[in-house]
Amino acid sequence: MPESDPASLDYCYVTTRGRRTGRPHEIEIWFGMEGGRIFILSGGREKSDWVRNIRNDPRVEVRIGDGKYSALARIVEDVDEDALARKLLLEKYRARYSGDLSDWGRTALPVAIDLGENRG
Repeated sequence: MPESDPASLDYCYVTTRGRRTGRPHEIEIWFGMEGGRIFILSGGREKSDWVRNIRNDPRVEVRIGDGKYSALARIVEDVDEDALARKLLLEKYRARYSGDLSDWGRTALPVAIDLGENRG
């Protein structure tokens, strides 16, 4: 995949800080991207450790290809932004995934990450 189009990559890597330990926790996750913002969906909704970590401390590190960003994450609450997040991810992964993504696309919790400074 071309580095000039990070949105075309399959995965990004999000590092949160453990809410109890403070230790970094990295996840590999599907993402959608629009401008300087990425969207990810939590199938486990609020029960996912990484979502709990974000609720405790929204500062995250994001790696997309060779790019590394210091960023802020937040649970999507705006209806239009929620619809955008679901649309971006379903359009991107429906053709790449052999299973049915309908339930996941409808019920997962959307999280937005506003990318900050690119550190390289």
